[in-house]
Amino acid sequence: MSFHGDCREAVPFRNGSWIASLVAIAACAGIGSIMGVCVTKIGLSHFMTTLAFLGIARGFCFVITEGSPLSLYSLPPEFKFIGQGDVFGLPFSVIIFIAVIFISDYMLRNLMVFRRVYYTGSNEKAAVYSGIRTDRIKFWTTVLCSAMAGLAGIIFMAKFGGATPTFGIGLELNVIAAAVIGGASLNGGAGTILGAILGIALLSIVSSSLILLNVPVYWQELIRGLILLVAIAIDHFIQSKK
Repeated sequence: MSFHGDCREAVPFRNGSWIASLVAIAACAGIGSIMGVCVTKIGLSHFMTTLAFLGIARGFCFVITEGSPLSLYSLPPEFKFIGQGDVFGLPFSVIIFIAVIFISDYMLRNLMVFRRVYYTGSNEKAAVYSGIRTDRIKFWTTVLCSAMAGLAGIIFMAKFGGATPTFGIGLELNVIAAAVIGGASLNGGAGTILGAILGIALLSIVSSSLILLNVPVYWQELIRGLILLVAIAIDHFIQSKK
């Protein structure tokens, strides 16, 4: 890399873009495996472990980049197509998104190995007594989610032609709110992929409506937090009734 004052530019990335992307996804899966070990072997809270590693990974990115975005100005056209191309007018990134939705939803509904994720989340003791190796389920679920996060980062990089260490800051609550609104339970064992997508759509509609109504940005964050609180309260009420 070459440095010019406070501006950082990346060297041509044409030859190694695909290899670097695979390494990045593998690194994310590796982080997920460490998280899985912390949860299954040490017994740490899955939710708190995820938040801790979020801070660690983000801090590591800031240390490497010093907070400056890296411009990958020489990405090959076929790589940029992932984030910037389209097929019959439909962005290719959206096609990937739709494909992941339907493949994931199908697997969760029909494949026994993924059905065990629900069994483990709904009643881990009963799952253990049924012969399900719950630690293995939690470990590989964490690895898979981390790898998917790496894939999302690659698509973002291809779309904007750069690596931004600040990307995604503040979206954590939106993701949790979308999942809970879509029917997922913070206690596990409930929720669907399509439900989470509907939750994202609802939050997007709320955000767009607030912007159209000229609601100050500070109030928008407050309202989103209240929506999350209501969703968690409803989830808690339903779980208590069960």
